[in-house]
Amino acid sequence: MFIHTVLMRFHAGTSDEFHAEVGEYAARVRAECDGVQSYVYAPNEAERSGGFTHAVVGCFDDEAAHERYQVSPVHVAMKTFMATRIASLVVFDSAAMP
Repeated sequence: MFIHTVLMRFHAGTSDEFHAEVGEYAARVRAECDGVQSYVYAPNEAERSGGFTHAVVGCFDDEAAHERYQVSPVHVAMKTFMATRIASLVVFDSAAMP
């Protein structure tokens, strides 16, 4: 399994409609990308979030599935849509298994 996590901080005024549309992109990723075990876009409920209010968490069959996702049309469209609203982000990728 390969884990991909992106924590995001958005510009002030980012609307609920924006977040709903990102949720629709996440549903498309689950439907359109081969090798996706799970993929969610959700608010960060941690009090110690450091201002990172939302995250994408994806689990892929392997690193190759993650690489295919990175260049998939739906992911490219999602990143393009989100780019103007993201103030900062942090990415965690790992193939580490317990």
